[in-house]
Amino acid sequence: MKQIKENMTKILRELIRIPSFSKKEEKASDYLEGAMKDYGLKTGRKMNNLWSVSHHGDHLPVILLNSHIDTVQPAEDWITDPFDPGTDKEKICGLGSNDAGASLVALLGTFLYLSKMSDLPYNLVFTVSAEEEISGKNGIEQVLPEISPLSLGIVGEPTGMKMAIAEKGLMVIDCLAEGRSFHAARNGGINAIYKAMKDIEWIRNYRFSKKSSLLGEVKMQVTKIAAGQAHNVVPGSCSFVLDVRSNDRYTNEEIFQCIKKHISSNIQSRSFRLNSSSVPTKHPVVLRALELGIECTGSDTLSDQALMNFPTVKTGPGNPLRSHTAGEYILVEEINKGIDTYVSLLNNLIIS
Repeated sequence: MKQIKENMTKILRELIRIPSFSKKEEKASDYLEGAMKDYGLKTGRKMNNLWSVSHHGDHLPVILLNSHIDTVQPAEDWITDPFDPGTDKEKICGLGSNDAGASLVALLGTFLYLSKMSDLPYNLVFTVSAEEEISGKNGIEQVLPEISPLSLGIVGEPTGMKMAIAEKGLMVIDCLAEGRSFHAARNGGINAIYKAMKDIEWIRNYRFSKKSSLLGEVKMQVTKIAAGQAHNVVPGSCSFVLDVRSNDRYTNEEIFQCIKKHISSNIQSRSFRLNSSSVPTKHPVVLRALELGIECTGSDTLSDQALMNFPTVKTGPGNPLRSHTAGEYILVEEINKGIDTYVSLLNNLIIS
């Protein structure tokens, strides 16, 4: 195990040196695929997504170990080189180190360790997905048909090794308030900004009645607005964007229909596919986590869980507050603890 842990930190340092923005993960995937093959793993690949299967018997349940290889663009206030992991033996810096490189290598190390065991009561699939940061359609959705059916998924994201057993969904809605343009000096026209303001006020004040014990209430935020072409023209249209974070008590379509019923603007959802997810508190993986003293909680942020139609949990090394920030880093100790925790979680786990 010691050698596996050392090698995983080396792999992470190399990955940080390779830019892997969403939709541009090819070189990073090439490197990681080579590293997996160096360990003797048979790999599958579709676009920039990778996977490997550890088969322990026919008709056994299959557990997915998944994390993503893509990153966001570096924040503007990076002072150091975001693609330089540094030389500190206890700390690895760089873009993607915390989100989600540490989870990726910790899950790979776990997969390598458990694959050597001959008596596992399940089969394992390790997957590396692309386009997670943008919920792209060339990411995990390309892999799942190749490896189904799956009984459980463990999704690696920085949670401080807490286990998120519920995750909020996401829906982005484009809204358009329509009026009638007119000269601003005269009486007439219909100011689309004023129409939008009424709708935005409803959005600001409305509360969905069904709250989740883990995820709280549905949250809505207007995040962009645009209107007008000149100071002396009453605007005939006003567009705005609505960010909706759904809980596990509603589907995105149910929320959409409620909004549509209450506001006058024309609205269109960019997608309904990123719904909230949760697993029962009596699920074996949750009971195993509680047995190990792992805190189980809900998560406000989205991951590839939203695209998985089987039970999933989210857990991984690192601090979520470091994600997408300048100076992002991970401690080697956190990666090692992550591997130990994953292995303990999966040992003695019985699922059907």
